[in-house]
Amino acid sequence: MDYERSESTGGDGGVDTTALALKILVAGGFGVGKTTLVGAVSEIRPLRTEERLSRAGESVDDTDGVDQKTTTTVAMDFGRITIRAGLSLYLFGTPGQDRFWFLWDELSQGALGAVVLADTRRLEDCFPAVDYFEHRGIPFVVAVNCFADARNYGAHEVSRALDLDRGTPVVLCDARDRDSGKEVLIRLVEYAGRVHTARLLDSVG
Repeated sequence: MDYERSESTGGDGGVDTTALALKILVAGGFGVGKTTLVGAVSEIRPLRTEERLSRAGESVDDTDGVDQKTTTTVAMDFGRITIRAGLSLYLFGTPGQDRFWFLWDELSQGALGAVVLADTRRLEDCFPAVDYFEHRGIPFVVAVNCFADARNYGAHEVSRALDLDRGTPVVLCDARDRDSGKEVLIRLVEYAGRVHTARLLDSVG
């Protein structure tokens, strides 16, 4: 399992080296809510690399269904959240457009797992992210961002539509809500932990 140990000062003035800092990716299609999710759950002011959409990008950025979107992530979003004492997550939001996918390989180095955000109005937009993590063996959960004007689908329906590997979790969420986002991250950590443990046992079996 990939993680970093961070040092903090204990109550007695000593150094506590038991804290874990896990790297999590937040991926998905253009305009699905990645920046919103990172911003909602982060306990620090999130780092954002957004730029305004330009006329030059009109021919390559599909804004159907996200007409109100005026900015786009061009490198990554970064945030941090403490899940419980001794366990923090570093969140890296990936850019959604095809032309920025060359950044994904760098961002995915050392990641415990990933959240793939999905919008049922544009479900096909998350196919590349699903394929990317499946082919690289990176555990992920699909989090359906429930937009007010989107038709409601159950987790099993979304799983079948995306042809997910058996056992890949699908959860419903509101990317704007901190508690909802935190539940998604907890689900991912639990799932990724089981996957990595199973792989470790297989390697020594």
